[in-house]
Amino acid sequence: MVTQIFVNLAVADLPRSKAFWQKLGFAFDPKFTNDEGACLVLGERIYAMLLVERFFRTFTSKTLVDATRSVEGLYALEVESRARVDELVRLAVAAGGKAHRDPQDHGFMYAHGFEDLDGHIWELLAMIPGAEPKA
Repeated sequence: MVTQIFVNLAVADLPRSKAFWQKLGFAFDPKFTNDEGACLVLGERIYAMLLVERFFRTFTSKTLVDATRSVEGLYALEVESRARVDELVRLAVAAGGKAHRDPQDHGFMYAHGFEDLDGHIWELLAMIPGAEPKA
């Protein structure tokens, strides 16, 4: 089993990206943060490494995706409530991000999301206690 996860994402402007996430109430692990990258703490043992593009390129020979034009992945995070989903989307938009599609109420799960400053899509979801997905 995996013991923790580090998602690595390229960012154009590290100080600006850090400020964006701090406005959403998230912190960075100083042990893994410098001028080349910052370790965004998303939860217990869940991290996103925000890496400046030139440093990110040292990890791969593939072409870097422009996430504002192409989808590289969708990063889904479960939070504690529907209200928290809406709050994080509101904070992201206020900090310069964009809402990603309309909110989705599936009965057993509520979802909404945002695009960060570099176009990475963050899906937020809240599971509804006691509700089951329909077959």
